[in-house]
Amino acid sequence: MYILSNFNFSWNHEDLLPVLPIILTLIFFILYWFTANSSKVKKYYYSKYSFDVAAYKHIFFTKLFGFFSMGIVPIIVCQLLIEDYNLSYYGLTFINETALFSILWTLGLSIILVPLVYFSAKKPKNLVNYPQIRAKVWSKKIVIINALGWFLYLFGYEFLFRGVLLFPLVESLGIWPAIAVNIALYSATHIPKGLDETIGAIPLGFILCILTIYSGTIWIAFFVHVVMAWTNTFTALHYNPDIKIQ
Repeated sequence: MYILSNFNFSWNHEDLLPVLPIILTLIFFILYWFTANSSKVKKYYYSKYSFDVAAYKHIFFTKLFGFFSMGIVPIIVCQLLIEDYNLSYYGLTFINETALFSILWTLGLSIILVPLVYFSAKKPKNLVNYPQIRAKVWSKKIVIINALGWFLYLFGYEFLFRGVLLFPLVESLGIWPAIAVNIALYSATHIPKGLDETIGAIPLGFILCILTIYSGTIWIAFFVHVVMAWTNTFTALHYNPDIKIQ
């Protein structure tokens, strides 16, 4: 049995580097998730606009909110509390030495994942949730708004998980503990989307963490995730019998 006095609970400034990113990831994903799924927020849009207009305005708001809550605010907090590091430390940079590496891996993973996502997106259980914009008639405007929404949201999402969370933990905990924490939280965020996406996030999260560390940037993870989201959304849009495209 452990004796409480054997533990040192004193706080050191060095503890901030691993603790802050984990806490920020938890807080701001929770903030995003419950805002995006708030019945009050949804009711506001559907009471103010016609169904199709409300459908795309509501979802775009949630994507934009995710961009700010996960991609902008956490890094501002980090910059204020951990002053020794700039944005490039968190992977928001261009590194000439790893640029070709990033391009080749982005293209390679996209070539592999697009067919897998395409065939999965046609399944009835996927069509229940996608496309997220449930407008009955899709105009070109909605198509563009949908693509932009995913782009912004996934930048915030990947910057949080592969930037703000990963790099500080690699420095403070080491590569493998940092990857383990990252995968655990990353996979957990997919639980509401079902078992398939939750399990699938584990190997994908592992690969993206490794490539992010090797490249020193978030760009592989970000662009691969965007390609996957667009493929899933537009495949589901095409095969959803309840939705028409103008």
